[in-house]
Amino acid sequence: MPTFGRYTHAIISRVPDSFQSLPTIDGTCIDLDKARIQQDALVRCLRSLQVDVLELPPDEDSPNSVFPSDCAVIHQGVALICRPLTTTNNNINNRNNRGKDVATIRAVLRKELDIDVVELTSPKAFINASDVLFTGKEFFVGVDVETNTEGALQLANTWPEYPTTPVKLEGLRRLRDRITMAGVDVLSVSSTEKSQLLLKRIEREASHRYKVLTLPEEDAANCLFVNGTLIHIDSCEAAESYKLFESRVDYPQISLSLSEFHKTGRGLSSICLLVRKFQNIRTL
Repeated sequence: MPTFGRYTHAIISRVPDSFQSLPTIDGTCIDLDKARIQQDALVRCLRSLQVDVLELPPDEDSPNSVFPSDCAVIHQGVALICRPLTTTNNNINNRNNRGKDVATIRAVLRKELDIDVVELTSPKAFINASDVLFTGKEFFVGVDVETNTEGALQLANTWPEYPTTPVKLEGLRRLRDRITMAGVDVLSVSSTEKSQLLLKRIEREASHRYKVLTLPEEDAANCLFVNGTLIHIDSCEAAESYKLFESRVDYPQISLSLSEFHKTGRGLSSICLLVRKFQNIRTL
């Protein structure tokens, strides 16, 4: 059975009241009740796909805690603990390490899921895991204000059996808020200028060829391929992209509303940390 996109667990951190304090792209206020309803729908969706969801309590001290996938890159039972930053009002000169969020995720991975943890060894290395795209064959690491080449090098050293390629990011969105995997060897990307530029950089450096699903709405590109099913945003938020999903994708699909998270520029891949737990076979 193919292992790409196979997951056993997910970590989700509940929406705190402080989530409303995050800056939004268009200046509109985040509806907390709606955000919690949308998060509940994602939890139910993942559980319907046989994923065991670990729900963390809301952390009022960290509105960014709702984005647990920033904190670790996980593959083959190993987690590289990352060093994401909080950028206040998109000001790169006012940044703080999200140490508390990282510590929480580290503890859950170790104690609850028995995942081997690898730490960043260089104090100069910064990496936001949402800037990392694993295609099943290679890693791409978006280099920007939150992720640097030192961080990309640490990731390459963690999984030396896979090619790892740094690619420059334009704008404020994370790499996986622009490009994700919509299936085995299928890239999902929006038609915006910055996303298409990123796609060209990836295709130029890639060790393998991929099919590309180009979507007209920017938020639609961030989707999840989980246990053979594609999860993407619904027709109310991305009508044209929804039609493309329906016509181009021939495997099961589930659509969800994520409007309150999209206000912050983040999407599906940001609000859950997916894990495939391996059964440890002990020899006596």
